Amino acid sequence: MFYYKRLQNFLLPLFSFSWILLCSQAKADSSLDNILDKADKIFRSNSSHMQLEMFIETEHWDRTMRVEIWTKGMDNTLITIKSPKKDAGITTLRKNKSMWNYFPKINKVIKVPPSMMMSSWMGSDFTNDDLVKNSTFKDDYSSKFITGNDSTKYYIELIPKGKSNSIWGKIHLIINKNTTLIERQENYNERGEMARTMIFSSVKKMGGKTIPSK
Repeated sequence: MFYYKRLQNFLLPLFSFSWILLCSQAKADSSLDNILDKADKIFRSNSSHMQLEMFIETEHWDRTMRVEIWTKGMDNTLITIKSPKKDAGITTLRKNKSMWNYFPKINKVIKVPPSMMMSSWMGSDFTNDDLVKNSTFKDDYSSKFITGNDSTKYYIELIPKGKSNSIWGKIHLIINKNTTLIERQENYNERGEMARTMIFSSVKKMGGKTIPSK
C-alpha cells in the first residue's frame, strides 16, 4: 500500500501534465491549420474575378502577359491569356483535381497529367499548381511554427506530405498576424537550398478584400 500510494502520488501529476501538453499541442495545431486555411483562401473567397499583368524575364527574352482569372471555391479555376497576341486565347481550366489547357491556334484541348502540375506555366517561374492551386498548405504539407525576429508575424515551415507531388523540399512562410496575408514565401529544394522567393506587396483593398496587388 505504501509503494502504491507513492506511485499514485507520482503518476497522477505526470498524467495531468501530459494531458495538458497534449491539449496545448492540439490547440496549437488547430490554430496553425486555421491560419494556413485563411492564407490559402485569401484570394479566392466563394468566387472571384481578377485581371493580372505578369512580366516574365529570362536570360534570353522577356515579355508581358495580361491574364484574366475566374475562381469558384477552392476547386474551380479558369485562366485566359488576353495578350500578347500570339498567346491570346490560351486557356487553363481546373475542375476539382483535373486540369486542361486549350490552345486556340490548333483548336485542341490537352489534359495536364498530375506529374506536370509542378512544371512551369507559360515559361514563367510559376508552376501550374501555383496558378490553379491544386494543392493547399493545410492538406498537402506538414506544418510547424518556427522562430522569427518579428512578433507581428507568423513564421511557418511546411514539409510536403508523402502523397504530395511537390517538387520542394520545404517551404517557409511569413504571414502577417493581423491580416493573415502571406508577405513572403521561400521555396527550398530537396538539398535545402533556397530555389525561389515570392514577395507579396502593395497591399490594397479590392472587391471588399484587403490583398496584395503585386
